[in-house]
Amino acid sequence: MISSDRALHRDFFDRSVHAVAPDLIGATLTFNGVGGRIVEVEAYHHTDPAAHSYRGRTARNAVMFGPPGHAYVYRSYGIHWCVNFVCEAEGSASAVLIRAIEPLEGIDTMRSRRGLDDIRLLCSGPGRVCQALGITGHHDGLTLDRPPFRLMPRAEMPDVVAGPRIGITKAADLPWRYGLAGSRFLSKPFRK
Repeated sequence: MISSDRALHRDFFDRSVHAVAPDLIGATLTFNGVGGRIVEVEAYHHTDPAAHSYRGRTARNAVMFGPPGHAYVYRSYGIHWCVNFVCEAEGSASAVLIRAIEPLEGIDTMRSRRGLDDIRLLCSGPGRVCQALGITGHHDGLTLDRPPFRLMPRAEMPDVVAGPRIGITKAADLPWRYGLAGSRFLSKPFRK
């Protein structure tokens, strides 16, 4: 059981997306008590052509332009929900995409939601994370330091690796994908 009073607060996210992203590796994310250890993320800076905020504010990305420490939830390709954590000062519109977690809490619930048993595939990809945890567009804009979200800092310094982002076409070569070295729960292995 994951328990502690040391939950991450919104001020944790009031920093550069490039500082927050690697610092999230090894942290624990639960949503209504279901979740696990964050093992893979991607950073999206407002000056990045792959960021949803790059072309300015829209109804879809408005949360990114608000204060840090909120969830930006969007539907990818009209199919999968994806959750991002808004970073930096209000208006900077940068966020960290949660790409994969290692399931630790509510595994039976995740299996039921995902319709499969393989623990490795429950949360290995941003759409899978949201489906397993039950995160949808209704949760867009929620604060990350209050229920149903719970974010706990990592207990120890993990071995974090970085590499190019995946699943995008613009600025895909930027090394803004971060992961837990050797984790079997990554959405895709990092190149050696």
